[in-house]
Amino acid sequence: MSITAEEKSKTLHPAQLHAKDTGSSEVQITSLTERIRYLTEHFKQHKKDLHSKRGLQTMVNRRKKLLRYLKCKNNSSYFTLINRLELRDSY
Repeated sequence: MSITAEEKSKTLHPAQLHAKDTGSSEVQITSLTERIRYLTEHFKQHKKDLHSKRGLQTMVNRRKKLLRYLKCKNNSSYFTLINRLELRDSY
């Protein structure tokens, strides 16, 4: 099962720039990170789910591009976001 709307709003709230912000880089990265974490837990039980692994790789690549963009545009926001999401600074 996917992430519920309540869980999603709770995790996205700190990253939002205003109340209805759903498209900023910070919110997209936060949303992708939560979905990646969910799928990572899913693959611990379902090792042979190869179709979903392809989708996971797509999400990881999209998050990587967004992180690179955010680092170029707003460096301070990038560092606060990776600290809050507990990601490595590799971009």
